[in-house]
Order: sequence, then C-alpha cells, then structure tokens
Amino acid sequence: MRTILLAGVAFTVAASAAAQMPAPPRPAKKPHQVTSPNGTRTDEYYWLRDDTRKNPEMLAYLNAENGYTDAALASLKPLQDRLYQETVSHIKQDDSSVPYRKNGYWYQTRFETGANYPIIERRKGEKTAPAEILFDQPAMAKDRSFFALSDWQVSPDNRLVAYAEDTVGRRQYTLKVKDLATGQLLSDTITNAEPNIVWAGDNRTILYVAKDPTTLRGYKVMAHVLGTPVAQDRLLYEEKDDTFQMGIGRTTDDRFICVFVQSTVSNEQRCAPAATAPASFQTIAPRKRDLRYSADHMDGRWIIRTNLNHKNYTLMTVADDAVAGGTAAWKALTPASDTVFIENFKPFAGFIAIDQREGGNRMIRLLDAAGTSIPVKADEPAYRMTLDVNEEPDTPWVRYTYGSLVTPTTTYEVNAKTGERRVLKVAPVPGYDPANYVTERVWATAQDGTKIPVSLVYKKGVKRDGTAPLFQYAYGSYGSSTDPSVDPGRIGLLDRGVVYAIAHIRGGQEMGRQWYDDGHLLKKKNSFTDFIDVTRHLVAQKYAAKDRVAAMGGSAGGLLMGAVANMAPEDYKVIVAQVPFVDVVTTMLDASIPLTTFEYDEWGNPAQKQYYEYMLSYSPYDQVAAKNYPAMYVGTGLWDSQVQYYEPAKWVARLREKKTDSNPLLFRVNMEAGHGGKSGRFERYRQNAEWGAFVLQQLGAAE
Repeated sequence: MRTILLAGVAFTVAASAAAQMPAPPRPAKKPHQVTSPNGTRTDEYYWLRDDTRKNPEMLAYLNAENGYTDAALASLKPLQDRLYQETVSHIKQDDSSVPYRKNGYWYQTRFETGANYPIIERRKGEKTAPAEILFDQPAMAKDRSFFALSDWQVSPDNRLVAYAEDTVGRRQYTLKVKDLATGQLLSDTITNAEPNIVWAGDNRTILYVAKDPTTLRGYKVMAHVLGTPVAQDRLLYEEKDDTFQMGIGRTTDDRFICVFVQSTVSNEQRCAPAATAPASFQTIAPRKRDLRYSADHMDGRWIIRTNLNHKNYTLMTVADDAVAGGTAAWKALTPASDTVFIENFKPFAGFIAIDQREGGNRMIRLLDAAGTSIPVKADEPAYRMTLDVNEEPDTPWVRYTYGSLVTPTTTYEVNAKTGERRVLKVAPVPGYDPANYVTERVWATAQDGTKIPVSLVYKKGVKRDGTAPLFQYAYGSYGSSTDPSVDPGRIGLLDRGVVYAIAHIRGGQEMGRQWYDDGHLLKKKNSFTDFIDVTRHLVAQKYAAKDRVAAMGGSAGGLLMGAVANMAPEDYKVIVAQVPFVDVVTTMLDASIPLTTFEYDEWGNPAQKQYYEYMLSYSPYDQVAAKNYPAMYVGTGLWDSQVQYYEPAKWVARLREKKTDSNPLLFRVNMEAGHGGKSGRFERYRQNAEWGAFVLQQLGAAE
C-alpha cells in the first residue's frame, strides 16, 4: 500500500498492477457508531456524509473516484463516442410535440437542431396562427451546468405564466411569474418550493407548496398575491404528519382547487371552489389507513378512483350534495376485478377514459354513461398505452399514446362515440426500422412458483442458442411499473446482438396491487429473487449465455442491483447501479434525510425490531462480504436530494475494501447534478454512452 496526495488530502491506495493505470482510491476509515433501539452498527465510512457538500476531504475523495474512472475508461473513449453518435443519429433534432388546445390557445413544445432544451410556445385560436414563445429554454439554460423547467401554469385570463425552475439539481424550486404580453418577469420570486402551481380564479393569486428546508418535504399550501411580499403569503393548509407528502391541482372541469396529501397506504383530498382564492377546503373522505382514493369532478358529480372495495381499485361516484356523507355515499361505476388494475382515469363530458393494467400490459378502455366498456385495440404481445394531454373535456376525442419495445411512441386519438381512431404522430426515429427487431412477452417462474412477466426485444437474426449477451433492467418499488418503449440509446446495444429484457418484478404494479404488496415491507426480498430467477430463466431458455449477462437499475432499482450483487454475483458479468439506494437502514433511521419519513410504509421503520432486522438482512451496504463481485459501474450526483451521494460513496468504498476479485469497480460522481443526472436531452445520452461502452466491453460485444 502507498499514500498519495490529491487536492491536498491524503488517501491510502493499493499498489497498481499496471503502471499506466492508477490504483483505485481508498478513503480513510473512521469508525462511527450508528445507534438505534434495535442495535448498534459500526460505519467506518459515515464521515463521507456532508450535508453542506463542502468538506474538502470528502470532495477530494469524490474527485479521486472520477479521476480513476476517467483513467479506467480512457481506452473506451472511441466506443463511447460511437455509441453517442449512433444514439444522436436516431433522434430527430428539430422535432416538435403534437399541439394541444387549452382555453383558446394551442400549446406546443419544439426542439431546434443541436439544442439540449426545448422552446415552449402557443398560438391563439388556430394552429396556424403566429407563435408566441412562453419559454426559450436554451436561452434560460445558457451558461448553466444544470437547468430544469418543471411545472408551469398560465393564468385563467391567459396574461401571465407562473413557473418553477431548478438550477442546481437539488429539486428545491424557485417560482417566478412572467407577463406574457411584455415578456418581463414580475418581482414575485418564491424559493424552496415544490414544482406545483395553481392559479386561483382571480388571476392574481398563486397557490404553491412550500418545502421544509431540511427534509425537503412539501408540507404547506400557501397563497401568494402578486405584488405582495412573500413573507405575507397566507397559509391555507399545513400537513403535520411527516409520513405524508403533498400536491395541489385543479379538477378537469376547472371548478375546484384540490389539496392532495398521501402516504404509501393512505391519502386524503380536500377541495374548494376555484373561482376565488380559497379560505377553506372540504374533505372528500377523511384519511384512514389502507384507504386510498383520488377524486375528479365532471358533469356535476365527483368521480373517484379508490381501493375502498377492492385492492385493484374501482371507480365510484358521489353527487356534489352528498360529499359530506363520506365513503358511505359513494356508488360504484365499475366492478371489482382480480385481474384488472385501474391505474388512472380521465373524465370527459358523457364518458370516462380508464387507464388500466391487465396481463402485464397497460391499456385504455372507454366507459360510457350507460356503463358500457369498450377496450382500445392493441396489436403486440407486450406494449403500453397511456392517456395523453386531454385538457378540454367537452369532446368525444380521447388522445393517448401507444408504444412497445419495437414500435416508436405513436400519438392517437379515438372517438368515444364512433370508435374511429386516427394517428396524430409517430415519434420519428431516424435510421431505425421496426421490422428489423422482435419483441416477445415471456413468463419466468419464480422460486415460489409465481409467474413473472418479462418484455424482450432483440434484433432479427440473433440466435436463441445460449450464446447471446443479455442486458436486463428492472425497478420494482413503490408500485411503479416499467412500461416498454423504443429508446434511441438502446438501439446501439440491439444492433450489436444484445438481447434486452425488462423484468416486471414484484414491487411494481404490472400485475395489480397484490404485485406491489408482495414486493415491499417484509416481502421486499421477492423483488430481488424475482430478478435473479428471470435471469436464470432466460439463460436456461437459451436467450443468453450465462457468462454474458448485464444488469441495471437506478434509485430503488439501484437497491435491487446492490442486493442482487450480494445474493447472486455469479449470475452477472457486469452491473450498472445508478443513484442507488444502498444504505437502507442508516437512511431510514434518520428522519432528517429527505424522503425518509413518508417511506416507512415502503421499506418499514427500523425503529421497530422486525423491520430493522429484515432491512438489515438485505441492505446492500451492510451485506457487502469478502467474495467475488461482478464488474460494476456506479453513478451518483452530488446534489441528489432523493438518494444522497454518500450512500453509493460509502458502498463503493466498502466494496473496494472487501471484495476478493480483480473485476473493475467504477464510481462516476456528477458534481453538478442531482437524482436525474445532468440536464438536457443530449447530456443523458453522453452519460449513458459511458456506461454503455463499459457494459459492451465486459460482455464481449463491443463491436
């Protein structure tokens, strides 16, 4: 071992086997006791946590990791460049969205050639009218290392636009207001807010959600009157239960403003007339553990998606004058089903569009006033349909998108009265021919007998003989489902003979709410074993070679990668873990960390012994052992507010200390970004090209 000095800070590093390759960084070990009601653990890398992000020793270590990764990947730079250029070649650079109509204007987003950010514009009355630019994002983002324009809302009288921007990546948004006639910003500026804005009907009051400055939990609905000091903003509602998060919005018919508070297993909605700035809100139904619902308003009634009478959700309704009666006054609109999961809905005048899941696919059906339900047609075994922008409900036309791992995203509209369907746009993918690729839906048997759906895509001509490389992806948490789509960044992998698989593991909701229930809390390990069982099934069925399997996941999917690396390292040649949630117990013990408190119902509260022991048994950081691990690429962002940078930093440090193999372990730290990485449509593909080249090298599929 030897000691080197980097940025004025000493690091202990192992002697390098190759003179041209530096040794991987080895941060100092500083034992720290992490205490809890259920035990004390030693965390020798706890010191890497610095909430200010200014500790010189910590920053020097992260920079050393970046330097090491640069050196390790230097020989792959030509391949990275090719992958990036190939990806960009599949992107229509001067593309634009399908215009949608709202309150007398047609709104559209368009990219100019070479631009990382789009221009948002509108046209009055007709699609052919002169364009009025709302946001010139390329100009707004100029000279910024990070930029994100999130929510934006035009005032009811069409004169002003309020918007939320983030220039750090920490998701602490600043709200601003612009006069659309002059293009000038008003003096009103609100900091540390959620990207969630609603105008009251008076055109001068903005409702927004203020964040706790430490935990970053949105917890207060505030009303700001234009031209008045922010310090005088009026508190409309405060959520004091720190296991709940918050949002605000308008109903489809624009008659009500609603406050939504929710946890993993419960939620509550309060609404008030939108004509003026509300003074108080009426509760649709009081919160109750294990009761979830969301209500919208149309045709003089409330329509409610709820798990009241079935965990897969049904739609119910209640008249305006009966809301005070709570759930007892709700009446069923759709029957309960063990096989159909209602994901979302959108009310229109005289009918309802329902977004649902069945057999692992996401689809749409239309429910008319007589109760007749008509499904929208699909043509492939594995696909996804989702409701698109439908801002004006007084129309028979429902806009939705369709796509698969082979079919580019296609925007349709279907007539609820006649069934006529028309294509509005097929997302252009230059240089890509869907006919050259094959998509399949296969079912892998998990160790407990459960059938796990898997979406596959590969290029025609790839032989199913057990020799192909496999790239397997999954998420599997929070009830979030992973739907198939064409990705320009994936085409380069497919063209090199890689089989791409999405494992729809438990923890998502692809197969209904029970699918989620069987993949969280004390059943979380099902997510991990499902992923491993899918890999073994695909290898056994000769879709891939056993020694040519790559795995990838991010955030909670990064937890999946960490668990899989510990549980079945021999099944994977290379693993990519992006912004991974890997220090589960320590994070969930600390209520000051953003997101912790309202995730107790996802992971458990380690202050309770049974959860502490279960979480500890799979926590990737805690389960690192002296054994061989696959080649690994780990990514994070210094300003991440969802998975703090120090989780993967500690994990990588402990892996370096304990692993017994010589496989590469690379840690890329984006020093100017947060959870989503660098901003801009091309920047993410540059990042993806880096780990993509590494994966192809490890799989022996670089060319």
